[in-house]
Amino acid sequence: MRNLNEFTITDAVLDRVRQAPGARTRQISEALVRHLHAFTREVEPTQEEWGAGIDFLTRTGHKSDDKRQEFILLSDALGVSMLVDAINHRFPDGATETTVLGPFYMQAAPQLTLGSNISGKLEGKPLFVNGSVSTIDGAPVADATVDVWHADGEGFYDVQQIDQLGALAGRARFITGQDGRFHFWTVRPAAYPIPQDGPVGQMLDAQGRHPFRPAHVHFMIAAPGYETLITHVFADGDEYLDSDVVFGVKDSITSPYVEKPAGTAPDGTEMSNPYAWLHYNFRLKGK
Repeated sequence: MRNLNEFTITDAVLDRVRQAPGARTRQISEALVRHLHAFTREVEPTQEEWGAGIDFLTRTGHKSDDKRQEFILLSDALGVSMLVDAINHRFPDGATETTVLGPFYMQAAPQLTLGSNISGKLEGKPLFVNGSVSTIDGAPVADATVDVWHADGEGFYDVQQIDQLGALAGRARFITGQDGRFHFWTVRPAAYPIPQDGPVGQMLDAQGRHPFRPAHVHFMIAAPGYETLITHVFADGDEYLDSDVVFGVKDSITSPYVEKPAGTAPDGTEMSNPYAWLHYNFRLKGK
């Protein structure tokens, strides 16, 4: 094909990618070409603007490493991560709703006994977390793995300050009891901005957006015979609930972080200072 112009080039590219032997590759390639060409026609970028776009993506790749994935931040901040999550988790009523994994999950979290304090050297008000894992109908799910992680009272994750902490903190795995219940101690997380020192932060500035996520604890819950649940529990009343930079907040996974005075905690621990209490019951969808 020769002598292509702005009116004929899209069909020419589509004809070329239709030669892909795989049906799914062909479907994705055709959709990519159609939408990317439509975007280009709508925006009509100058050569300088197109070059700036290429540079933005290049810098996004350069900013990514084994501790930070700038492309995940980009996907999150454009709402694509939550769209993909919604498409892939069309759960029935009663199942706990999902949200994004986020960039700070680590498979290296230690497995601890129920009731452990996972805060390590993280700073913040003590937080008692308890709850249960059950089926949609409310039957307890025993031996479920409850993987948790969160920021500290200043909004920083352990991997962002590992040199000062000396070890992972604010993350662990627990196994539910025969009653499906779990509990642990940590510190209350704060709202925090996603990293702003890279291309995604520059994009948010250009769009006139703030970079903050409301306070939350991450949960990944897995059990044989059930769909793995990836979700957060957000702090009710947080100022960023309606403007979460990654569009992840849902009412059903928002819960009070109840302020409690010094005294006997729900697990019998005697607390000499005030603390917070988060209780949440998770319901899993069967496979």
